[in-house]
Amino acid sequence: MSRVAEYLFAFLAGGAFTLMVTAFELSGFPTISRIAALFPVVTWVSYLFIGHLDGAAAVSRHALFVMFGTLVAWMPYMFIIYYFAPRIGVTWSIVSGIFVFLLLAFIFALVYNNVA
Repeated sequence: MSRVAEYLFAFLAGGAFTLMVTAFELSGFPTISRIAALFPVVTWVSYLFIGHLDGAAAVSRHALFVMFGTLVAWMPYMFIIYYFAPRIGVTWSIVSGIFVFLLLAFIFALVYNNVA
């Protein structure tokens, strides 16, 4: 499979999964939607491609970074959305969460790359 075809497949798989999560939530199946949203589709598809193109060691290095980065950046992002959505609205809570996520992710990446 060519790289262009692999990129296209990854794009379509991610879009289909996002559509499925949204459809389940709006169709009255919030539990299925929420479990599906927990599923690591981005890392799953990405690691298949990274492993195919660069090997298992690259996947392992990437997974370690993501595992620690999740604690540093993803958890605060989710907390901000949880806490602020009912207070300032969905859009502003997501924007705030993304800002905090990016700030913490960049700081984490700088520290991680200097330590590792």
